[in-house]
Amino acid sequence: MQMKLSPSLLEGLEKCRAEVNQAFSIPPECYVVPEMAEAEEQAVFRRSWLGVGRADMVKAPGDFVTLDVAGQAVLLVRDKEGQLQALANSCRHRGARLAEGAGNCRGFKCPFHAWAYHLDGRLAAAPKMEEAAGFCREDFNLIRYRAEERLGFAFVCLDKAAPELDVVLGDFARVHAPWPMETLVSTRRREVTVDCNWKAFLEVFNEYYHLPFVHRDSIDNVYSLPDAATVTTGAYASQFGKTVGTGGLLQTQQDRALPPMPGLVGHAAQGVRYTWVFPNMTFAAGTDALWVYEAYPLGPDQCHVVQTACFPPETLELSEAASRVGAYHDRLDAALAEDIPALVNQHRGLSCPDARQGRFQPLLEPNVAAFAAWYAGTMARASNQL
Repeated sequence: MQMKLSPSLLEGLEKCRAEVNQAFSIPPECYVVPEMAEAEEQAVFRRSWLGVGRADMVKAPGDFVTLDVAGQAVLLVRDKEGQLQALANSCRHRGARLAEGAGNCRGFKCPFHAWAYHLDGRLAAAPKMEEAAGFCREDFNLIRYRAEERLGFAFVCLDKAAPELDVVLGDFARVHAPWPMETLVSTRRREVTVDCNWKAFLEVFNEYYHLPFVHRDSIDNVYSLPDAATVTTGAYASQFGKTVGTGGLLQTQQDRALPPMPGLVGHAAQGVRYTWVFPNMTFAAGTDALWVYEAYPLGPDQCHVVQTACFPPETLELSEAASRVGAYHDRLDAALAEDIPALVNQHRGLSCPDARQGRFQPLLEPNVAAFAAWYAGTMARASNQL
């Protein structure tokens, strides 16, 4: 569904595009109105490059994972040549889903009528279809989407007309060059459903403002005031902040810290860089670990969240790695458990008919403000094209 935005909503979105010390937050109706969720599906999720997590979730040829994004069922798979493929999870015969969950296979076979496909989506077999006049196997390959890898992250785009990924990411690789991003290994991928809008979930991960109020006894003491927002040229926002110890552990478990990442020196070795790749993926690159979140809308009132923790391969070879990595997983779970009630409460407040746009704290919420500006421009342009 496409939606022509009202003049009042467009006016509210325009207020998001000011400089951070003057900008307003995204209008509340963008978080709670079903029609806005439907409009976002078209304007944001079907037209943008989406960060779908770490590429090592499909590491070996034949590895696959099923994704459901903006109403689109996608198979993310590593083909025989080691290339990342994104294919429609829908048989070209009569549309049945080909796979569920994740796993490893030599190809995909439809459970309904046994049409079979190679890992790159080419139709391999269609039983008894030689009796169909003029049937040509090459005409019934799986629908293919754009898929790319950068710095160990996987990206998918449903829109053939969208700009190339490197154009969208701009100086993303340069800003994150101090960290050995491509070599980091995922140790856990956790999926949860949260009763809040997808934007709100990503926002809370990207701001320091709530730390002393929501995380007072868990991680607040670890974080110092952050640096000013990093100036970027791509469709992402990033901010670095020093930590007392590691941001990857609870403040009561700092004695469980793992060694710094190989090659990490200077300012980058003193804290955490929080980055939001618009629209739906965010991560924190710390001194010793990387933790990643993806958020996908399930209507206006819920989102599907994926959490991934990553470490250098050298770290995982240490004898004490297993127990210490577990402490990092515990920290992620503890912070998430504290964020969720705050997010649920926020969503209830955003649903109030008298909810209004707020203002940003410039030092503590610049990533959130940068996303608001990007989102406002994206939605306004889509509305004007109708």
